[in-house]
Amino acid sequence: MGMIMNKTKKVGKIKKSGYTISFDIMAYIFLTLLAAVCILPFVLIISGSFTENSTILREGYSILPKKISLDAYRLILGNPTDMINAYKVTIFVTAVGTGVGLLMTTLTAYVLSRKEFKYRNRISFIIYFTTIFGGGLIPWYITISKVLHLHGTLTALWLPGIISSYNIILMRTFIKGSVPDEMTEAAKIDGAGHIRIFAKIVLPILGPALATIGLFLALGYWNNWISSSLFINDTSKYMLQFYLYNMLNRAQAIRDLALTSGVILEVPTESTKLAMTVIATGPIILLYPFLQKYFVSGITVGAVKG
Repeated sequence: MGMIMNKTKKVGKIKKSGYTISFDIMAYIFLTLLAAVCILPFVLIISGSFTENSTILREGYSILPKKISLDAYRLILGNPTDMINAYKVTIFVTAVGTGVGLLMTTLTAYVLSRKEFKYRNRISFIIYFTTIFGGGLIPWYITISKVLHLHGTLTALWLPGIISSYNIILMRTFIKGSVPDEMTEAAKIDGAGHIRIFAKIVLPILGPALATIGLFLALGYWNNWISSSLFINDTSKYMLQFYLYNMLNRAQAIRDLALTSGVILEVPTESTKLAMTVIATGPIILLYPFLQKYFVSGITVGAVKG
C-alpha cells in the first residue's frame, strides 16, 4: 500500500522544464518591477508630505525626506473638528450611495437578464443609449436643483451617482454567465417567485460582482468633489475632497496676498498637496486588499462573457 502511495506521489509531481522555469523567473522579475513602478509614486507622495516645503521647491522630490517637517499636517489638521466632520460626511455619502447603488444596479440587472421580461430589449437600449449621448452638466444641475429640489441637501451628493450604465451592463453579464436558466426554472416549478429567486439563488452568487461594482461606486463617491461645489453652500456638509480643495486654495491665496504686500510668508503649498493626497487616499488603500480577489474575479467574468 505504501509503495502504491509513493508511486502516486511521484506520478502526481510534474517536473518543470527549463523553459518553464526561465519563463516563471522572467515573469516574477517583470511583475516585481511593475509593482515597484506602481508603488514608487505613492512612496514619493508620502515622503514629500513629510518634507519641508522649501526643500521640495529647491531640490524636488526624493524617496526619503531630506529635511523632515510636519508643517503640512499641522496646516491640514489645524482645525480637527472640520476635518472630522468632512470625514463623517464623506463616509456617510459613500456608505449610503454604495449601498443604494448596489441594490438598484443588482435589481435592474436581474430584471434585464430575465428572458420572460417582455420589454427588456427596449429598456436595455435606453440604458445603453446614455453611454453614447449625455445631456451635459447644465441639464444635470437643473434636474438636481430645480426639478428635484435637492440643492443644499446631502441627498444631492449621493443620489445622482447610484446608477451607471456600465455597472448595469457588468452586473447583467455576470448574472447571465453565473446563474443558469435551469436553476431559476426549477425554482419557479417549486413555486418560488422572482423576489425569492433573487434573494435565495441569484444574490448569494453575486459576491465577486458586488465587490467589484461596490468598489467602483465607493471610489467614485470618495473622490467626488464637484457635487459639493455645485450643490452645497454649508461648510458643515462639505465632503473631504472639496474641503481639502478649499483649504489648499486658501493657503495659496494667503501666500499670494503676502507676496503682493511685500511680505515673505512661508506657506507649505507643495507639501500640503501631498499630505492631502495621503489623507484622502489612505482609507481606500486600506479597504482595497480585502476586495482584491473579488474585484479581479468580477472584472474577469465581465470581460470574458461580455
